[in-house]
Amino acid sequence: MKERIKSIDSLRGIAILAVVLIHTTTRTLEASGFNIASFSWALFLNQISRFAVPLFFMLSGLVLELSYKEENYWSFVKRRFSKIFIPYIFWSLFYYLIVYNRNHDSLVKVFLTGNASYQLYFIPTLCIFYLLFPLLRKAYKIISNKYVLVLITVSQLVFLYRDYYIKGYDFDDPVRIALMSYFFFIVGIVAARNMDKINLLVGKTWRILPVVAGLSGLYVFWEGRDRYLSTGNYLSYYSQWRPSTLVYTILIGLTLYYFFEHTKLRNSVIAKFSGHSFFVFFIHVAVLETVWSLMGKDIFNLLSINFFGKIFFDLVFFGVVTITSFLSARYIHKVSNTSKLLG
Repeated sequence: MKERIKSIDSLRGIAILAVVLIHTTTRTLEASGFNIASFSWALFLNQISRFAVPLFFMLSGLVLELSYKEENYWSFVKRRFSKIFIPYIFWSLFYYLIVYNRNHDSLVKVFLTGNASYQLYFIPTLCIFYLLFPLLRKAYKIISNKYVLVLITVSQLVFLYRDYYIKGYDFDDPVRIALMSYFFFIVGIVAARNMDKINLLVGKTWRILPVVAGLSGLYVFWEGRDRYLSTGNYLSYYSQWRPSTLVYTILIGLTLYYFFEHTKLRNSVIAKFSGHSFFVFFIHVAVLETVWSLMGKDIFNLLSINFFGKIFFDLVFFGVVTITSFLSARYIHKVSNTSKLLG
């Protein structure tokens, strides 16, 4: 169990790095005026990182199931919410009052939707899944039935296809995000009880998994690029809620799990990132905005005149935001009880 937890920690570390990469490359694409033809490298990095949030939902379900102890419904809800509620309120106020202080929504709406900053929508959706988890656990025999799992998968694919290719749902966040991601959370719960079968699966397919995962990542990139060029809608590549990213997330998740489970890298610095991932999730956007305003924008204008300069900028921008965010987490966490307030 401990070894598996270390592998899961490594997956969480990779997922938070991918979240940061999505947001730094998104800023590059915005600064370019959505000129994806000239900034194909930034778009490529942006698209192959789109597994991040779906993987976080999957890991949330998996870890909840692995760590679950029998208790009544409200004890569980109180315990889980106590870990995320205070940091969420603090950072929502921080972004609402300081970083993005032109937000005209009321504080109540901001707290309910997570729109004080663009990464915070994850928390209200996670709260919905926390409320549902004990009920899903009681219905485990039903949801783990292979025919029901097929139905859950197909229904999620239909929702994603309709939202991405036909017409986006009018539901407000976090309901809309929950509708787009329930598959990942449920699969995480089921995976927690079938780790031996997963190990057997990845053990048999480890040679082909990276290839198929890589090809699916390339398809996600091509799909986002092609659909934006045909529609002009930047949400074509902003959205990770597509049928293709569902498949990509499963494949890249299994590939990375095998990699960390069977190498010493599960004990690496990537796994150690996991302990600070919650804080980094909250703070990295503020770091991004600070770096961009102080020097990022000027360096972007200087380096974006040629292909290699663009590559260098994206790597440096990502590196500076990531390192600053994690160092902030490391040193702030040394102060007693700060994690309870800041995550």
